[in-house]
Amino acid sequence: MAIDTRALQPDVVLMDIRMPVMDGLSATEILKSDVASPAVLVLTTFDTDEYLLRALRLGANGFLLKDTPPRDIIDAVKKVSDGESMLSPSAVGRLVSAWREHDSRSNPRENSLDVLTTRELEVAIAVSQGLSNAEISAHLYMSIATVKTYVSRILSKLDCANRVQIAIAVFESRPLRGM
Repeated sequence: MAIDTRALQPDVVLMDIRMPVMDGLSATEILKSDVASPAVLVLTTFDTDEYLLRALRLGANGFLLKDTPPRDIIDAVKKVSDGESMLSPSAVGRLVSAWREHDSRSNPRENSLDVLTTRELEVAIAVSQGLSNAEISAHLYMSIATVKTYVSRILSKLDCANRVQIAIAVFESRPLRGM
């Protein structure tokens, strides 16, 4: 059964990897191609690097395993709805390892963070550390509304779909910027 997200306008879609008719990654790609797309939280039993990396590249806002405690899933849905990103602990470690391996095999690329102002870079680094908007607000002495504005600018300037992609951009640039 297909669900029309344009008609229902959900804030968050919980997406499984394996579904009848269309797999969850293809569905995520279609959802995220729409300008007014909802946040996508992948909730799956398939804990593989391939699925994790593809989901994040396609714009998923989070990736959790189905063995995540129900209370944590509810918390993740709320955070993703607020514009934050959520990754299962095992996914974080694998993501860092995958990007290190990728970085060591590839040629250094142009530093995409050079387009950011100093304050935007501070916010981007805070995002990459997994801080929420409220935590960034307290840490950098700015209002939550200002943090949201900076995050929006960073997303636009770095051509990122979500906070996870900001974190990846910061991570990729660390060796180049000495962070």
